[in-house]
Amino acid sequence: MLSPAVIGHGREFLRALRQKNFEVTDTGLWFPKQGCHISGMGLMENWLNGEDRDSAPNIVPTEALNYLLTAGVLNGAAIGTWNVALFSGNVTPGLTLTGETFVSVCTEYTAYAETTRQAYVGAAASGGSTDNSASKATFTANGGGGTVYGAAALQSSAKSDATVGNKILCAARFSASRALVATDVLSVQYTLSLTSS
Repeated sequence: MLSPAVIGHGREFLRALRQKNFEVTDTGLWFPKQGCHISGMGLMENWLNGEDRDSAPNIVPTEALNYLLTAGVLNGAAIGTWNVALFSGNVTPGLTLTGETFVSVCTEYTAYAETTRQAYVGAAASGGSTDNSASKATFTANGGGGTVYGAAALQSSAKSDATVGNKILCAARFSASRALVATDVLSVQYTLSLTSS
């Protein structure tokens, strides 16, 4: 949860972002002048055919941190629905990843029966955290299946959408890749928490 100190100085943080007066760390952004670290942390879990649970930490890229400050602190436009996408690239998402570059950098995996990326249906935020445990994003492999290395939450619901302006919220590489064959069901749960320190 963002502290009152962060909320009260939203414009100052946005100005620091524009002027690049911050440092990118493994867990978020450090603003040395303000003495503040803003991070987004969480956990991405997945199940193959309802079993074989796997979990991995999320990253919240800089694009998402900027969006959260703009929408949550500066009364900017909010995105109403986020969507979960899978990727088949053998890569680890980094803080520079964006909604626009996700498809090419991570190689979006689209060999599933559902016609769109799956909506992230999160519970009401409490204690600075939300998750979609009651309505996991579910993907049914079709065709020849394939290997999935991770997942991300994105603004656009369209498969392989790399349109300029589409945002990313978070991404995670699975701790182990998932080899899917036709009819396998991969369920993805995201837990997202915001902290300030």
